[in-house]
Amino acid sequence: MTIDENLLVLLLALLLDRIAGDPQWLWSRMPHPVVVFGAAISYADRQLNPASLTGSQRRMNGIAAILALLLLTVAAGFVFNRFFALFGPVGILLETGLVAIFLAQKSLADHVAAVALALRDEGLTGGRAAVSRIVGRDPETLDEPAVCRAAIESLAENFSDGVVAPALWYAVFGLPGLFAYKMLNTADSMIGHKSEKYIDFGWAAARLDDVANWPAARLSILLIAAGAWIRRGTSAGREAIRVAMRDGALHRSPNSGRPEAAMAGALNVQLAGPRIYGGVIVREPMINDTGRDVATSGDIEEGVSVFYASCMVLAGITFGLFLCFL
Repeated sequence: MTIDENLLVLLLALLLDRIAGDPQWLWSRMPHPVVVFGAAISYADRQLNPASLTGSQRRMNGIAAILALLLLTVAAGFVFNRFFALFGPVGILLETGLVAIFLAQKSLADHVAAVALALRDEGLTGGRAAVSRIVGRDPETLDEPAVCRAAIESLAENFSDGVVAPALWYAVFGLPGLFAYKMLNTADSMIGHKSEKYIDFGWAAARLDDVANWPAARLSILLIAAGAWIRRGTSAGREAIRVAMRDGALHRSPNSGRPEAAMAGALNVQLAGPRIYGGVIVREPMINDTGRDVATSGDIEEGVSVFYASCMVLAGITFGLFLCFL
């Protein structure tokens, strides 16, 4: 496809995903593509990451595994692209549906909004259960403000790697770029940990994922600021940029802190700080430490509103670029 066709497909996919999200009736009947990616990663893990290997051997195997998986997904992207091209305008619609599958606007917003609803209807127990579906930290260690912060942080971080990054990689490189990004992002979530088992085998996947998400994380700052300006006014938009520039590097991830800091500034709340994963305390400074220190379910809902406005801005930019390339 040409760049203008990519942009048209992306625009339609953003609109489709915003309306339909992830249809559970479909994924209850067939495996989601990301599940297929995960199965391939698990197979590579079983075959190439036995405990008997040394750390250097695991690292070399991890490099070989992620490169092979990326090569396979790029090839699959080319095959799908050529196949859809056979059907003309119908092929554009088919590719639109496929691209929409890899975006996470409605599904992300629904999961995050469910945390606020659970807190209001079921109290802290319900909020902990709802947030445990979208974050990895120990839910039983969270009080209500911490549940709210966790939900907002997940919303901001996943806006970058669940919406902006796949959109960007598709816009530039088409289906091969989109497939490769989602394989890499899935691999990072599965094997990119600093545990004894994966610190070497998952090293390459984690480093490449950092590189792949670098541009999207920075673009997310501007999109969140624009969404904050639309929903909360000029000062919120300015604060989103100011806090992101000041505190974005405080996070242990080179990318996640950028959209989280932008959202913290937009909502005037503190995010991040010390938290517990698998019984281990991760000590990090607060992002936006001058903001409100008690996040509420209302802040979650405000965050979702800013998120949707940011997605709208992304779709508007895509439309503008499409017109430029016509």
